[in-house]
Parts: sequence; C-alpha cells; structure tokens
Amino acid sequence: MTAPVLVIGEALVDIVVPAARAPRNGNGKSTATPGGFAANVAVGLARLGVPTELVARFGTDPYGDQLGAHLFGNGVQLAPGSVDPSFRTSTATATLDPAGVASYQFDITWDPPALSRPRGCPAIHTGSIATMLEPGAGAIREFLQSVADQPVTVTLDPNARPTITPDPVPAWAAIRKLAAWSDLVKLSDEDCRFFRPGASPDEIAAELLSAERTQCVVITLGGDGAIGISRDGRVEVPAPAIEVVDTVGAGDSLMSALIAGLNARGLLGATRLSGLTADDLREVVDYAVKAAAITCTRHGADPPTAAEHTAKWGS
Repeated sequence: MTAPVLVIGEALVDIVVPAARAPRNGNGKSTATPGGFAANVAVGLARLGVPTELVARFGTDPYGDQLGAHLFGNGVQLAPGSVDPSFRTSTATATLDPAGVASYQFDITWDPPALSRPRGCPAIHTGSIATMLEPGAGAIREFLQSVADQPVTVTLDPNARPTITPDPVPAWAAIRKLAAWSDLVKLSDEDCRFFRPGASPDEIAAELLSAERTQCVVITLGGDGAIGISRDGRVEVPAPAIEVVDTVGAGDSLMSALIAGLNARGLLGATRLSGLTADDLREVVDYAVKAAAITCTRHGADPPTAAEHTAKWGS
C-alpha cells in the first residue's frame, strides 16, 4: 500500500447560513455539514485517489459522529487520538453573501494528539487555524522542525482568519517561520491583502521564495484563477466560467488538487519539488483551479472525485 499524505489541522462542522433572499443558496435554512480546513483537504485528496491520513481532534457528540462518518465514508484514515470523547466538536459558522462568498466565525479548540510522520509518508500538509491557535500551533511548529531533514515534502496554506489572529503583523511573522520549513506555500488574494496590505502577489511570493527551502508559491485570485511562481518560472492560469453556488471549501479543494497533481508527477517526497518545471507548475495549477471551480458549483465543501474532474474537464 502506498504511504499516505499526512494532513494536520482542524476538522469541524460548518454551519452554513445562506444570504437573505438568495434562492440559489438553497432553501433559506442554515445547514450543518462536515468541514474544517484539514478535513476538507484530506477528503479532497482521498477523492482524487491519494491515500491520506488526517491528524485532527473532535468528539463523539452528534457533530463528531457526523464528521467521523464523512471522513471514513470518503476513505480518510484518522491518526490515533483524533477522536476523543472528552472533546466538544468545533464549529464554524459560514455566512454567505448574495454572491455565495462565505465569511466565518469560529467556535474551536485546537489541541492535536501526538504528531508523527507515518513510515514512507511523501508529504505533510498543514495551515489555517491549526498553525495559529495554541496549543496546537506550537505542536505543529515543533513537528515541522523535527522532520526538516527527512525526505518529505511540506506544503502550507495559512488562510487569513481575522477573528482568530486580528493583528496581521505577528501572524505574518509566524507564517514566514512556517514557510521557511515548507516547500510549497499557497495563499489567496484575500490572505495577501490581510497579511501584507499594499504588497503585490509577486512581491509576497518573492518574500517567501527567499527562504532556502521554499520552491513554489501559488496565489489564488478568485474568479480570475491563480498564479504560480517557482524558481523555474511564473505561470498564470485563468479560472473557467462557472455559475457560483458558494465558495465554501473551494480553496481547500484547490489545495488538495495541487498536492494530487504534484503526486501524480512523482514530485513529492525526497525531491521536495526540486524537479518542478514551469510546465509542471502550469499543469498542476490548472488542474487545481478546475477542481476548485467544481466545488464552487455545489453547496458546501464538496470537492470533486478524480472521475468527476475528468468528466468535466478531460484528462
């Protein structure tokens, strides 16, 4: 069996509140669906055919049971200690605007079980609240330092969460430290505006690529697609034209597809993206943007399977 990609971070339930008088957002009632940055990425990877192990922490309350059924049903392996009866499962309230764009409020505790890299694990992914909220953030920092010399690719998706880290200056400083242990960093244009107001995406990418280890930065631009900047070049990938239902989980779907695309090209593991060419980068970012587009056409964090991606966009 192929060793799994390790995903570390929050698994929670999204309580999605539709915009008033916006019929395309459903029946006007709030819905509770499994989500959370790490859970979404893990499910997205599994649906794209990449074996995945998730390190999270949630309870055995009704929300936790819902999460567990969702993860197991999608083939995600849970690391020991991820399900804890003493924990109350965290929630995120996602309020949609008329365009289907979500803003979030969190009720979350983040204290992960012991972190270890599975034998042969080719990649570790983390980010979002998990890298900012103590005590779990400190555990992740120590873990990434501990695997710095191991043959594993590290990917990071920080995600701006002003309700968790309202001051962007220390938040960006923390991200820079994590990015220095990461081979790929993904940000959204919203992240860039929050963490580094006034800086262009290319300037931010240059900052991150100044670290010796970091090989690639991907910055998403919403409906305008994404850019990828590596040591071998810069690519711009447009987003396909779609009718947006909502954007919940779109960035996580994109992140899953980035990792899956790199995995399909044999670029994860000991090489740490050192063989990534501009052509590879364009293909991987295009694949990822199209995965996110599919998610935006559906309610909630519902990433595509590999078969759905192929059926919609071709190979």
